[in-house]
Amino acid sequence: MPALAAASHHPPAHRRNTNYGYYIPMNDGGSMLTQVPDTYPAGLGEPLNVIVSAYSDSEVLQNTVNNGGLINYFQSFGFSTECLGQHTGSDQAANLGDGNGWLNETAVIRWAYGNITFGTCEETINGGDHFRYWIQNGPDANSGAIFLAASYELPIAQQHDIIVNGYNLGRDWLIGNATAQSSVIPTNNLTNTSTYSGQTSYNGYTYSTTVNYVSGLLQNTSDGINHYQSVASGGLNAIDGLVAIMTVKLESKPQAASSG
Repeated sequence: MPALAAASHHPPAHRRNTNYGYYIPMNDGGSMLTQVPDTYPAGLGEPLNVIVSAYSDSEVLQNTVNNGGLINYFQSFGFSTECLGQHTGSDQAANLGDGNGWLNETAVIRWAYGNITFGTCEETINGGDHFRYWIQNGPDANSGAIFLAASYELPIAQQHDIIVNGYNLGRDWLIGNATAQSSVIPTNNLTNTSTYSGQTSYNGYTYSTTVNYVSGLLQNTSDGINHYQSVASGGLNAIDGLVAIMTVKLESKPQAASSG
């Protein structure tokens, strides 16, 4: 018993060690659902349904467009920052259980429709795949992993509501692009044993992405999910409970960067 009492003064093991490439937010008061303002009924959230693992190369986890960083990685599979650098829409908050509490998203990233510079303006107007992201870097659980809330939204004329099955589809279309799949990922057939991998490139940087779908972080449910009435359909819940874990390796970089 004395040994147990002494151990209780130390931080929980998950703060010091992770076998997953991220810390589980719920282990320290966090959540895998965002907080969305002004929902009806109040208190609805959106799923953090993609995680860029901390086992990814350190360059990729840097929140920058330079040196092959996170923004360049997103651009390598067709997404980019908001239209002309102007943030549109409401903010959402997430608590990753890292001691930072509830924080608004680091940024919103949108499908660029084949034009990295201006294409996200089209997504803002016409809708499409997009995601918010947060970095797990607080004092209690500093993994450096990136948590994404992905969904596919309708045009702005329809208030950017989410399409039917849009959380699962937004996640899987993102993963399909990040792993350069030649066919659409079969969302309704996915399980916690599904895996995908492939390579993408941008600005002379080539990335290799491996994805594993996991269960247990989210529930298969419509309870508490924003837009649950329109997203759930055909007897399926609004979210399927799966989270896509991405591990990204930087396979090659421009000669100038390599020599620098």
